[in-house]
Amino acid sequence: MKTLFLGRHAKSSWNDSGISDFERPLNDRGERDAPEMGQRLAQKHRTADIILSSAAVRARTTAAILAKEWGYAKDIILEPKLYESSPSEMLDYIHELEDDRMSALVIAHNPTITWLAHLLGNLSIGNVPTSGIVVLKIPCQKWSEVEEGRAELIEFDFPKKV
Repeated sequence: MKTLFLGRHAKSSWNDSGISDFERPLNDRGERDAPEMGQRLAQKHRTADIILSSAAVRARTTAAILAKEWGYAKDIILEPKLYESSPSEMLDYIHELEDDRMSALVIAHNPTITWLAHLLGNLSIGNVPTSGIVVLKIPCQKWSEVEEGRAELIEFDFPKKV
């Protein structure tokens, strides 16, 4: 059994029109929401064996904050391909994970995170909001065996959920 955490980056700032989308930082709300979500992860789930993040500033900052609050002490793998990947490309990347890793957190962008959650779990959870995290249990021994429609939704959490 594998556990896949799919996370959308925290809320980002649009204040500086002179920087690229890739370089956008978190805004104040994102800086508040990301630690809260990391604390929620720590309360409910064992730390992931690996954290992968889009290399975009808002995603890698979110990943670093979540890792700190969750007690994850390993390196975060920054993957440029996660910035503009499709669900199938992201799934291909997940298939390449080392099988001794029983759980993984992937931090990336919408609409891909939402679409991938829907695809893997045959879900209809709507939109994964900023800082949202979908937790899926997948009945397989190897990451290469992760298939569409086989995941079970364990949790869907986001900052405004009470």
